[in-house]
Amino acid sequence: MNAARQLHDLGQSLWLDNITRGLLTSGTLGRYINELSVTGLTSNPTIFEHAIDDADFYDDAIRRKALAGESGEALFFELALEDLTQAADLFRPIHDATGGVDGWVSLEVSPLLADDTAGTIKAAARLHARAQRPNLFIKIPGTAAGIPAIEESIFAGVPVNVTLLFSREHYIAAAEAYMRGIERRIAAGRDARVASVASIFVSRWDVAAKDKVPEALRNRLGIAIAMRTYQAYRDLLTSQRWRKLASYGARPQRLLWASTGTKDPAAPDVLYVEALAAPDTINTMPEKTLLAFADHGKVKNAMRFDGGNAEVVLAGFTRAGIDDEALAADLQREGTAAFAKSWNDLMSRVASKSDVLTKADYT
Repeated sequence: MNAARQLHDLGQSLWLDNITRGLLTSGTLGRYINELSVTGLTSNPTIFEHAIDDADFYDDAIRRKALAGESGEALFFELALEDLTQAADLFRPIHDATGGVDGWVSLEVSPLLADDTAGTIKAAARLHARAQRPNLFIKIPGTAAGIPAIEESIFAGVPVNVTLLFSREHYIAAAEAYMRGIERRIAAGRDARVASVASIFVSRWDVAAKDKVPEALRNRLGIAIAMRTYQAYRDLLTSQRWRKLASYGARPQRLLWASTGTKDPAAPDVLYVEALAAPDTINTMPEKTLLAFADHGKVKNAMRFDGGNAEVVLAGFTRAGIDDEALAADLQREGTAAFAKSWNDLMSRVASKSDVLTKADYT
């Protein structure tokens, strides 16, 4: 039994943090589902930017849509929905077999809406309606403007993947937004079953702290933050507030580990996958990391419900001058800005490809 299957049997879902048309048309994604226990996938603007920039899989579709008068965001979302609805259909048997717990794909609203609550709510509803798939999450950032949009979207019945969370406090804010949305649905006599996941970004902590801490603390901050957050997640699932919602049929907002590819070339390539093994969670990982873990990863001890030694490790970072609360805020701002840049780069790339491909039809 390969390590990916062992992790799946532990109770953790393995999702692929990648989507390209080539993965779909080559049958590679289907093979990962069958052989590596992959049960979902995530996407973001950076992933789509690289997919469109690095290959010609999208050229025919871009040409046709551009000639039909599509451009900019409208053209991109058509491309993305074509990929993600096809992927959703591949995962649909898993979604059905798990009662909607697993088998999801994710599509992000425009990162340019990160500070626009009303715009995010409208975009999430529109994309959800266009997808027409029960297993497609709409990704909304857990920013100050995103939190009320998450609550409103859940109340409206839109499944939400809360993205760009970096700390326990970020997670709790997202979880409370989710629960408020469910509570409002119950009060309105609606079905309490609206799915959500909360995505904690892990490796970016270690990139940010790398040159600020002693060697002994390198590559330990992200994992400690994850352990602290996992404790909060387990505590919430045993709380009276959550038990009341569960009695109405509400499903837990599952905790998802994101940014789990190793960034430090001196560290093990499966560092975060092995450390973040935890029941009732999801790990979405880059393709390279997935293949490395299946090849030589080890399933060791599962993460402890009580946070293990997280606070001891984090105290060491505090002594080294790391203010984790301030750093979490910085990381969320930087992540939001990075996705906005990727979005703008993506729009520029789609526009330039559209221009080149349509001109070729007239030469």
